Amino acid sequence: MTKSAHPAPIHRLALRIHEIAQLFNSMDPTPFLNKDLDSEAEDFIETWASGFAPGSRFHITIHIEQWPSDSDPSEMLTGAIHNHFSYKAERARSALKHFLQQGRLSLAIGIVFVTLCLIAADAIGNLGTNTGATIARESLTIVGWVAMWRPLQTFLYDWWPLQRQIRLYQKLGSAHVQIIQGK
Repeated sequence: MTKSAHPAPIHRLALRIHEIAQLFNSMDPTPFLNKDLDSEAEDFIETWASGFAPGSRFHITIHIEQWPSDSDPSEMLTGAIHNHFSYKAERARSALKHFLQQGRLSLAIGIVFVTLCLIAADAIGNLGTNTGATIARESLTIVGWVAMWRPLQTFLYDWWPLQRQIRLYQKLGSAHVQIIQGK
């Protein structure tokens, strides 16, 4: 028995701009293919796309009122949008790699610390069963395990949003982009 393949849903975004320059960061002097998108345009696209299931595909249609007289900007704008989000995906991958490296270091430190706390708690437990020794033993045990909270949180929960963001940028970096003249 075979499973039927469900195609990924396609979601469409239509942007209307007066001129091409509205899409790009005016403070960035690089050519269009390497320019940063305008932060408001980028935030709008990301916020829109983040509202859909991870397996979704995206089609972005850009309506330009003032069509450039010298050439068709379709290829340039498609490349610029793909390059921008592919670059953001690469930066997010790098951030995740750094985050996990830091998590591994924290985990190693946490393991050493909890081991020392448990050894000290065991040594105190061997000294006697008076109230002070019991409090010290239990306190060391609790402190040792609390020190493990952050490294465990890193590997159990904190990396998911970064991975989700990478997937979103990858999807936007390969989105179908269509450029249309007029409103």
